[in-house]
Amino acid sequence: CFGLSENVEKVIRSPLDDDGLPHGFCTVTYSSSDRFEGHFVHGEKNGKGKFFFFDGSTLEGFYVDDALQGQGLYTYEDGGALHGTYVDGELNGPAQEFDTDGHLVFKGQYKDNIRCGICWVYYPDRGCVVGEVNEDGEMTGKAVAYVYPDGQTALYGSFVDGELIEARLATLTNQENGRPHFSVDPDSPVYSYDKSTSSCIAGHKMLPDPYESQRVYVGQSLISGAGEGLFAKTDSDADTVMAFYNGVRITHSEVDSRDWSVNGNTISLDEDTVIDVPEPFNLTENYRASLGHKANHSFSPNSKYDPFVHPRFGPIKCIRTIRAVQKDEELTVAYGYDHEPSGKSGPEAPEWYKQELREFQEREAGRGAKDTC
Repeated sequence: CFGLSENVEKVIRSPLDDDGLPHGFCTVTYSSSDRFEGHFVHGEKNGKGKFFFFDGSTLEGFYVDDALQGQGLYTYEDGGALHGTYVDGELNGPAQEFDTDGHLVFKGQYKDNIRCGICWVYYPDRGCVVGEVNEDGEMTGKAVAYVYPDGQTALYGSFVDGELIEARLATLTNQENGRPHFSVDPDSPVYSYDKSTSSCIAGHKMLPDPYESQRVYVGQSLISGAGEGLFAKTDSDADTVMAFYNGVRITHSEVDSRDWSVNGNTISLDEDTVIDVPEPFNLTENYRASLGHKANHSFSPNSKYDPFVHPRFGPIKCIRTIRAVQKDEELTVAYGYDHEPSGKSGPEAPEWYKQELREFQEREAGRGAKDTC
């Protein structure tokens, strides 16, 4: 799809035929600063070759009569990669795309360089959106679904460019040749995109998340003085998403300027945003759309906070197990407060945290002394 002719700036390390055209293994640099290394036959790319584009991306594969044919590998400048099927230099056929860590982020079909048919778009948290894309290759339509990380629980309905408009609870029952089949619950409530603001935690505050409801419940914490806690409903393996931490979105400066008494349910989302579950929404009688804020702190946690792209709440945090947990086991996380005097590595610790840290360190010291006896 990248021709020779007037775009050629120079030809280096290149054997030429009698007409002065590249013939054999050649390196060709174009006026755009793109470079091609590969086999030529009388001026046309024929055989294995690779483009090196000015932005750092590359494209390699097998060329026939100057056009890429069959399997090709496009590598993005950030290290992500697209493995695709090319016909006459354009993406036509099955393709898979991977991020910089090698995780699958897209699976589906292309036609004339545009996504088509049934496609799967995967998030790093292992949730995904699947459905038939529109003519522009966007995940837009009335038969699109978000599938939770368990690979079964789903929200099926209307989406626009991958964003939930309204959907009902469904179950992904099977897949045939990449085409999913869903069983939709006709009695399900309708779920819609419900991203919080600085003043509104949710439009449907009492509508539980269907995935979370299968995995956790709120009960009296086993930790002295902690109040309520979050517990596993079923046995779960390590690396399982258990609950979601949604809340109003405020700034770090707002959190830093407040008294600790009102910062008990705050968690950093990114450099700009803090998620907060303020009173009275810390009570399940007033808010139960997500329950992640109910998990208590431990210096020996069984879970952790992770980024999550939620179909209703947008970018939030989730609670993911770091080891296997048993049914009715309390889920705990490390809050990550800064207990150093400088207070530079994280949010400064409240007094209860410092006290618990001292007790934890004393227990560990005692355990270490016992081990040396």
